[in-house]
Amino acid sequence: MSLRSYLLIMIVATLVCWGAFCFVIFSINPDTTNWVGFLLFYISLFLAVSGTAAILGFVVRFIALKRELAAQAVREAFRQSFLFSVLSVAILLMLAHNLFSWLNLFLLVVGLSVLEYFLITYTNSREQVTNNIEDNISKL
Repeated sequence: MSLRSYLLIMIVATLVCWGAFCFVIFSINPDTTNWVGFLLFYISLFLAVSGTAAILGFVVRFIALKRELAAQAVREAFRQSFLFSVLSVAILLMLAHNLFSWLNLFLLVVGLSVLEYFLITYTNSREQVTNNIEDNISKL
């Protein structure tokens, strides 16, 4: 898949997700809905925020910084947009259930930061193993 087609698909999918979120906002009454209405709200918000953050993250990494390959920039932007969306929706869920406190927010941020660190180190170690295998094959 080319970079242009990826960006076009992501932009269209993100616009569809924002449209679905707006539809949920204007058509579902939170006072009378059941868990399905809230599930639709949180899922559509999660997908819309994730797509928007992925596109913005890619633009900042690839176009503004010009330091990485496109595939790496896409992968990192999507991973971090996913974690940012989890943080956003988790904060809204905590607020909805009166569980929001600075301690809970701190623990959530620390947990997501540890997960991001694990994902970064796992990716780096996997790349090192792949490079070592390629070096050993080229020596044969």
